[in-house]
Amino acid sequence: MITTNKLTVRFGSQTLFENVSIKFVSGNCYGVIGANGAGKSTLLRVISGEIEPTSGEVHITKGQRIAVLKQNHFEFDDFSVIDTVIYGHKKLYDLMKERDALYAKPDFNDEDGIKAAHLEEEFAELDGWQAESMAASLLSELGIPDELHYSQMKDLAGSEKVRVLLAQALFGNPDILLLDEPTNHLDLNTIAWLEEFLIDFPNLVIVVSHDRKFLDKVCTHMADIDYKNIQLYTGNYTFWSQASQLIQKQKEEQNKKTEEKMEELKAFIARFSANASKAKQATSRKNMLDKLSLEEIRPSSRQYPRIRFNYQRIPGKDVVQVKGLTKSIDGELLFKNMSFEINQGEKVAFISKNPLTISVLFDILEGKIEPDSGNIEWGVTATHSYFPKDNNFYFESDLTIMQWLAQYSPDQHVNFLRGYLGRMLFSGEDADKKVNVLSGGEKVRCILAKMMIEESNVMLMDEPTNHLDLESITALNNAIIDYTGTVLFTSQDYQFIDTVADRIIEIAPQGFINVRSKYTDYLENPALIKKREDLYKMVVKK
Repeated sequence: MITTNKLTVRFGSQTLFENVSIKFVSGNCYGVIGANGAGKSTLLRVISGEIEPTSGEVHITKGQRIAVLKQNHFEFDDFSVIDTVIYGHKKLYDLMKERDALYAKPDFNDEDGIKAAHLEEEFAELDGWQAESMAASLLSELGIPDELHYSQMKDLAGSEKVRVLLAQALFGNPDILLLDEPTNHLDLNTIAWLEEFLIDFPNLVIVVSHDRKFLDKVCTHMADIDYKNIQLYTGNYTFWSQASQLIQKQKEEQNKKTEEKMEELKAFIARFSANASKAKQATSRKNMLDKLSLEEIRPSSRQYPRIRFNYQRIPGKDVVQVKGLTKSIDGELLFKNMSFEINQGEKVAFISKNPLTISVLFDILEGKIEPDSGNIEWGVTATHSYFPKDNNFYFESDLTIMQWLAQYSPDQHVNFLRGYLGRMLFSGEDADKKVNVLSGGEKVRCILAKMMIEESNVMLMDEPTNHLDLESITALNNAIIDYTGTVLFTSQDYQFIDTVADRIIEIAPQGFINVRSKYTDYLENPALIKKREDLYKMVVKK
């Protein structure tokens, strides 16, 4: 169990939360939510002891072990993959290394033998004999193949390191599990596995995530950071959203009734205060009026961007034809002999166990790279805007946000540009901020502003929800639903795919599946489940 007592965290003049006293109880999973910059990750770092609060205290039940999802992907570069996972249980890891070093001594003596016996006893109590097999099992479940288990961490790709660090956090049944954006860089199958793991996890979990379905699936409670306070709600994200709106509505209705009563009392007092026969009643109503007050209702500090996509050029029926497309990167086959057609108005979700596959396909569609074979034919009326997963190259300059957006705008008028920036939550002096210092979420909002100005009838979007807070994801989700053009996209956000896509294309190196279907139906259709299993069992013929 974790309790906080008058917890306050400030950075300079900025107060994230103040005098917060809450309790996190074992057996529950708490989802931490709040606007960007509200202090979600900071709360986890304070609980873990990584940073000290400005004032107040954090109390953790004595003897309970905390596991944290590490954010530094280079911290364990000199470790083997299997050792990195076992390091998640530091006491067991240290014991294992001490034991191994003792047995490796060339002059092992009787005293060493007595010490080794004690170490063996403690090692067995911590399930040390099962450590490697448990670590290997976690790695396999998270998509790290057996042949990499004894590789060095420095030799792994970035997405693989993320999975190993997640295995590290989950290893050894910790009493308290702190997870900051655990679904980042995971494919949808692995996210589903993690959901089931956390549902069955018996101890305390506190998680920060922007994945709405994930929060709905795993959370028993929500911890809402707003106005420097943390309010706990029972239920998952959807329940919190509905409950908080209902509470707000009830407060507004109660205030309306109170205002009406106050006006009624004021009218009586004004009418009869000078009437001697009614003076006593007027005084009574004056006392009643003095006791009435309106409850302070503050709107949430959360802000929703105003996203709306339009297009100028009327699109034709045929948007793009892909014929016989094949591509390998560094000797790894991504897709082979792939063909499909996209028609006007379709919203197609591309999915793959290898995220690089979709990024490369979109780069080929956009003309950024060439396929090994095959060709692409865009419709003559098609105009397209591209949202790349890695958008940093857009922002390698000293331009201000205003100057940056002006590069993509046919209208250079300041008020026109400010209108789009304001819709994406850049107001006032924000427009003068240099683009090379923007956060990940701010860069995404800039790209979305660019795409709105371009008014294309086709949009290619590679992981557009990355780095966005829940409010921005919701706004983007609704904007793409309302958009009547064509959308080709990929995302790890289940709800985003399920509410937007009317067609699914899943790609493996050996083949692909192309069906018109909603995402939930696609995943639950028995025939398609078998087809997906067969897709990944196929062997490439040399």
